Amino acid sequence: MHSGSEASAVGFRSERGPVLIGIMLSTALVAIDSTVIATAVPSVVASIGGFAQFPWLFSIYLLAQAVTVPVYGRLADLFGRKPVMLFGIGLFLVGSILCGAAWNMPALIAFRAVQGIGAGAVQPMSMTIVGDLYSVEERAKVQGYIASVWGVSAVVGPTLGGVLSEYASWRWIFFVNIPVCLLAAGTIAARFHERVERRRPQVDYRGAVLLTLGLTLLILGVLEGGEAWSWQSAPSAVVLGLGVVLLVVFGAVERRVADPVLPLWLLRDRLIVTTSLVAAGVGAVLIGLSSYVPTYVQDALGSGPLVAGFALATLTLGWPMSAAQAGRIYLRVGFRATALIGAVLVALGAGLLLLLGQHSSVYQVGATCFVIGLGMGLTAAPTLIAAQSAVQWQQRGVVTGTNMFFRSMGSAVGVAIFGAIANATLGASAMRGGRVRAGPLTTAVHHVFLATLGLAVLMLVAVALIPSARRQPAGEPVDPAAAGIGG
Repeated sequence: MHSGSEASAVGFRSERGPVLIGIMLSTALVAIDSTVIATAVPSVVASIGGFAQFPWLFSIYLLAQAVTVPVYGRLADLFGRKPVMLFGIGLFLVGSILCGAAWNMPALIAFRAVQGIGAGAVQPMSMTIVGDLYSVEERAKVQGYIASVWGVSAVVGPTLGGVLSEYASWRWIFFVNIPVCLLAAGTIAARFHERVERRRPQVDYRGAVLLTLGLTLLILGVLEGGEAWSWQSAPSAVVLGLGVVLLVVFGAVERRVADPVLPLWLLRDRLIVTTSLVAAGVGAVLIGLSSYVPTYVQDALGSGPLVAGFALATLTLGWPMSAAQAGRIYLRVGFRATALIGAVLVALGAGLLLLLGQHSSVYQVGATCFVIGLGMGLTAAPTLIAAQSAVQWQQRGVVTGTNMFFRSMGSAVGVAIFGAIANATLGASAMRGGRVRAGPLTTAVHHVFLATLGLAVLMLVAVALIPSARRQPAGEPVDPAAAGIGG
């Protein structure tokens, strides 16, 4: 049962079913908007111009979301999950309306940043609320549902963007968010209740600014390195170097404040560090699959975008299937052993990617992604739950935010690594006089899949380094009924 402090924080009267629906709707908004604009770029450019700037529509959203996640995680521990979640949805709604009304490309980019800042609250709050409302055994299954939302969104997003831009207007890509935001916010506001101990926390504004600026420069350098400027250029050195300096200053500041935005003990805790590294591996592997499996299916195998989307969608079938059983498994053998099984499956699936060639079938691609999905369900959820279960309610938000941030960083670094590998392969082919068609593309994607295997192996190593002892504080619920949670 809950300890006193936990009992005062968790919403006993929360109706878990409606709250989960609200969380999944919010997650769908964030996930779909990260990809929905991809197929609408021609329509957007034809309407407001700015073709040279359109890559920023993706980068600024990812950047704004990633850098704000740790701050929101800490604010949730200070003020509660509900106000942070509702603030994020509200800001996302405002950003969506502004994006739909944008008059030129710079304005659209700026408003995408507003969307991203709102999205930065939704992602960690979803997982934190799940950690509050569901028992250790149930969390893996529920987080599998949320993970499946991300996977389905990877398919639905580009399709929805193409349909709306062709048959309505690209502006409806953003306006369609309005009713979904209102429904999600209304559901959470009405059905999720929490009792937070009222106190006067000292908000670490200076630390929040330093962390945000430092992470912004660091992720900006990773995202734009090799694209906007070369890795060896002066801009790259300045951006990355200044980001590192600001983070060092941030570390010094955090040692002297009462309520640090990112407590430094997190970076000294072996369980938190290793599970965060696993999250980074999950983010990197997923971005590699999401970016290059559809490209491979379309350009190397000659299938259409819909078939390519379904091939990738098998990942989202395997993930919730294994996550649904993960709770039973880790209660028997522990978090580490469960995650090891999953990480081995991910590495096996990544190895099977290397068997794909110009004459492979779409079914082979789908089966391979399915195996990786099974592994992810046994790796991602148990490692996050292990981190959540090692702390009390007052630290769960920042721990979850840290885990989500590392996943975002893994995606950002993965984009840079995979893009550099693919561009280098295609560039070498062009220098030899070859034409960039199925052959070179297949080779480039093969090299990307090889890098994916390497990252999967590193993720397996990180899982192996997780402490084997299961740490569970006295306040951790094992039965929602015993904890007094309705629904």
